[in-house]
Amino acid sequence: MGKEYIVYIDEAGDEGFGKLKRDGQVGGQSHWLAIGGCIVSAENDQRLPALKRQILSRFPQRSKRDLHFRDLNHDQKVVACQEIGAFPLGAAVMLSNKTTIPGTKFAPIFKQKGYLYNYLVRWLLERVTYACQHAAKGDECRVRLVFSRRGGTDYHSMGEYLRLMRDGRELMRPVRSIVWDVLNVDDVIVEDHSKWAGLQIADCITSAFWTAVEPNIYGNHEPTYAEQLRKCILQKDGNALNRGLAPVPSLAASRPTAAQLRVLTSFAKGCG
Repeated sequence: MGKEYIVYIDEAGDEGFGKLKRDGQVGGQSHWLAIGGCIVSAENDQRLPALKRQILSRFPQRSKRDLHFRDLNHDQKVVACQEIGAFPLGAAVMLSNKTTIPGTKFAPIFKQKGYLYNYLVRWLLERVTYACQHAAKGDECRVRLVFSRRGGTDYHSMGEYLRLMRDGRELMRPVRSIVWDVLNVDDVIVEDHSKWAGLQIADCITSAFWTAVEPNIYGNHEPTYAEQLRKCILQKDGNALNRGLAPVPSLAASRPTAAQLRVLTSFAKGCG
């Protein structure tokens, strides 16, 4: 009997890097862009609405019935991540430090709308499809993708980008590869955040790790939420770094601050 997995995909931060925010500044573009996925088996997918309701039941004073990470206060964010961390699901988050892009040969490429988003999606799918195939233990495996709809994203172009990779038409071949045997590019759903519990869970996961590295108005960042999700992150032999949690294009090239480096390396084998 085959295995089916659903991957709910959301982002935190934005793509732009022309007007990055400064410390103490309210406006401006985020320093980091995160693309993350919530990975569940078809059986556990049926339980996600109940998980969402369970989380919301912890906040009886809230009138909104949608789970949106940015609308929660600190204590509620901790509780939401604790509930998610106790559920049988997998998580993967790709993190790009956009402050490293200006002035490089990649800046003209990633300045084009959708290019950085699609690039991180590729990194995510390389890891997710491999993990799902491995979890299937030799059984037939199918991975379905559900993207959270975001304004201005050309999902047709993203589909063409995936087909380009699938057909081996890239000018530069990647080090890793998406496991195309388990993924049908034409079987992709794009839906509003409010309509799918899985997308709301993916929002919490992605935002939790984004908040762990993205500086706030005071220059600080908050790793507490991500810590609650440690057991969910895809890993191999106890190491989640560069597996379920991947700085793009590498940890060194991402040039994290000392505090950000401590967060990221805490997910490496033997740390945390």
